[in-house]
Amino acid sequence: MKLAVTSASFSKNKYLRDEVSSKWRGKIKYNIEGIRFTKSELIIFLDDADAVIVGLDQIDLEVLESLPKLKYISKYGVGLDNVDLKACAERGIPVGWTGGVNKLSVAEMTIGFAISLIRNLYQTSSLLSRGEWKKVGGRQLSHKTVGLIGFGNVGKEVYRLLEPFNCKILINDIDTNAFNGYSLKNSKLERIFKESDIISIHTPLSEKTQNLITIKEMRTMKQKPFLINTARGGIINESDLEVALDEGHISGLAIDAFIEEPYPPHSLIERENVYCTPHIGGNADEAVMAMGKSAIDNLLKITKG
Repeated sequence: MKLAVTSASFSKNKYLRDEVSSKWRGKIKYNIEGIRFTKSELIIFLDDADAVIVGLDQIDLEVLESLPKLKYISKYGVGLDNVDLKACAERGIPVGWTGGVNKLSVAEMTIGFAISLIRNLYQTSSLLSRGEWKKVGGRQLSHKTVGLIGFGNVGKEVYRLLEPFNCKILINDIDTNAFNGYSLKNSKLERIFKESDIISIHTPLSEKTQNLITIKEMRTMKQKPFLINTARGGIINESDLEVALDEGHISGLAIDAFIEEPYPPHSLIERENVYCTPHIGGNADEAVMAMGKSAIDNLLKITKG
């Protein structure tokens, strides 16, 4: 059987390539060049593959219909919003996946964003690099109110890492079972919007979370919070973010995931109070290894039935 690996970080990792080679009996094709495939390029890359280890590439109905040989999919990473699970099930294509393997990597980045934003670290560093000595030290994270939207693997890890800061933490999740084992109450989104100094997004992207936060919600944010999105692009409306910044409803934001990648809108990312990174939340070295090993293990499991 032929295997194709679309993820650039997996493909460039020699240890993971060696692991696959030692366990996979068949031809293997890697995305060594680090290409962010268009849909047509992705179909060409996967054209003769029986199995795929996929990262963020969209495996939708059109792609599946163009790949009649494809029999197995293993997910490198934790989000499944880029794989049409219904279409896969209808075609008898199993999808290997393990949740939470990069949770600490994303959670640590979220804490880093929170401290950097509230203390003005990124903004003053950028000004200093341009020769401007501006001593505006911001506020401490300790004892502030932090709103977490989504309490899955990453949300729980952020909650744990926030404990030493003695913050008041408000949490919302559509799944009440997410709170099992915790002495926490499910806060309404309206309360999180009104009371939080920092709001961090940790939900998957779905029909329910698409445009979860728009200018309507941001105009109710009385504390002018900092927003953090290390989840998926599209949960916060990007165009509305610019309106909210102009109108002063939010103090700034940090974004690691965008609707359009790899090139988000310059009108947003060039602002001084906007801290942007190229979707690296789950890409700490340790997380890459954990996600890669998980993808390999799940591939072997599903190909063995």
